[in-house]
Amino acid sequence: MGSRRDFLQNLTISAMGIPFLNLKDGSSGLTPEENAFANNPEETEAAAKTDEYDPHAPILRVALMGLGSYASRVAEAMQQCKKAKITGLISGTPSKIQEWKKKYSVPDKNCYNYENFDQLKNNPDIDAVYVITPNALHKEQVIRVAAAGKHAICEKPMAINAKEGEEMKAACKKANVKLLVGYRMHFEANTLEIIRLRNAGEFGKPLFFQGLSGFKIGNPNQWRMKKELSGGGAMMDIGIYSINGARYMIGEEPVWVTAQETKTDPAMFTEGLDETIIFQLGFPGGAVASCLSTYSMNYLDRFFLNGDKGFAEMNPSTGYGPIKARTNKGELNFMHITHQTTQMDEMAAILLEGKKAIVPVDGEEGLKDLKIIDAIYAAVKSGTKIPLAL
Repeated sequence: MGSRRDFLQNLTISAMGIPFLNLKDGSSGLTPEENAFANNPEETEAAAKTDEYDPHAPILRVALMGLGSYASRVAEAMQQCKKAKITGLISGTPSKIQEWKKKYSVPDKNCYNYENFDQLKNNPDIDAVYVITPNALHKEQVIRVAAAGKHAICEKPMAINAKEGEEMKAACKKANVKLLVGYRMHFEANTLEIIRLRNAGEFGKPLFFQGLSGFKIGNPNQWRMKKELSGGGAMMDIGIYSINGARYMIGEEPVWVTAQETKTDPAMFTEGLDETIIFQLGFPGGAVASCLSTYSMNYLDRFFLNGDKGFAEMNPSTGYGPIKARTNKGELNFMHITHQTTQMDEMAAILLEGKKAIVPVDGEEGLKDLKIIDAIYAAVKSGTKIPLAL
């Protein structure tokens, strides 16, 4: 008879790793005992994690840089991590340091500002720094993190253009540290299942992808609306999701791009701040992608992949969750786990255990998206098809 541990491991695979397709007879296909656990997913997840957790496994010790709203989301999610924990803080706002160090039990000696964080070099309590600051600051900060001998995790987009991305990659390689990018969707269960199904030929030959990424921007005075900090408009924030999604959903790298920009509020979206861009990508296997990036419309978070044998749809596709997905054979029903929790545990495994991500999250992956963004802006300006060599 199998152990409770074996049962939980097998059940976790059933409940979290393989979707329950909606069967015509309403059956989940599980045994009564498995159904009892599946109907209480929180208990199942907690039991499985407790049973499988190795208290002797290495822990990734992370300093968060830039203590804004998204860093708050990451910090809260990391409280559920098994392989990563917050051990350092970096901010230019002293009051935030005081608040956060108390909340997350970070000692004074592990707290820094933007002027002195190079001293990380002498701190053995920190393995990696997660850079969660405005886009235009990423390059300098990541290069300094690398020079301090720490691994860098950088929010997306990795930089404001491909030239900066190349410099970041080179700096991390020279310092013999790893550079990862915050592609949380690369670890999300529905996303990975659709990729698995595509690789297995379930959809046949990929023919078409549509990516809709957008929302109405709020405060016009926020850093995202300042080109010197953001590097652009919607494309440098929400549009990258459709770029990246087109690549991992189709499973190829695009070879050309065309793009058109439109503005309904040029007073708000000044020169260099894109409001809405529609762009098209061509792939070597013949598939095409049609995508929308905007700061002027809500309810746009949808991916659709069409093949000659089937389809996959995600709506919402990249929000904080739960993600909803279906294929031509039915819905995918995965337990929702906070994306940033999974991301940080998986990145810990990459940095500490040499684990390889199914969809890459390294600096090369980030650089490819930057090359596409550069080409999209070039296509908007020239009105021509821009070739891509990724």
